Amino acid sequence: MTVKIDKKIIGYKVLSSSNDDAIPEAQPVAVELERAIEQMTENVSRPEELPGSTYKVKTPLSEHALYITINDIVLNRGTDHEQRRPFEIFINSKNMDQFQWVVALTRVISAVFRKGGDCTFLAEELKAVFDPQGGYFKRGGKFMPSLVAEIGEAIEDHLTKIGMLTAPELGEHQQAILAEKRAEYEASTQPVAAPVAKGNPFPESAQLCHKCMTKAMILMDGCMTCLNCGDSKCG
Repeated sequence: MTVKIDKKIIGYKVLSSSNDDAIPEAQPVAVELERAIEQMTENVSRPEELPGSTYKVKTPLSEHALYITINDIVLNRGTDHEQRRPFEIFINSKNMDQFQWVVALTRVISAVFRKGGDCTFLAEELKAVFDPQGGYFKRGGKFMPSLVAEIGEAIEDHLTKIGMLTAPELGEHQQAILAEKRAEYEASTQPVAAPVAKGNPFPESAQLCHKCMTKAMILMDGCMTCLNCGDSKCG
């Protein structure tokens, strides 16, 4: 049966079934608790004081060191949801040759930090920047493709320190195998081995590993094996 409405609708009434009484109302406690958790967004104002860390970067590209300061904001202080999130970054050096791009980089990175959410991608993006004039080896035999990449590594170290990233670690079995291979290599090359450079824990004749960018790749049993990350050409 079709009913035609000739008059204008001026109101309505909500009809409820008998089953509606069995549906429990939403608990406001969970909603209030969720609102109480302070999230990192652009609306979070900067406190008067922020904890932070400063990292010294010394490269062969300049006689002056680079100092990278990353300040964190503490969210939900004193609760079970307390966490530290990066809020701003400052880069300072006596060398003013790169002043413009350094200031631009710090402002962009700080803006991404204050945006909130996952900012861990910054480290990988910066570490993938290569200098067309070539990179350099830092202490310990690790290769840095550019100064920007070393800034990215400093950010990665800081994010690992505050718990936003987890440092990759080799298992006990892999560590035991690498230690055994290293001992065999040192024993076989001891009569002609060159002295290990200061600050470099790997043999002087080691080659660059293209996975971890560290001079720790040695030839063992006819197979190139990295003593740092365990990467092997033979699988």
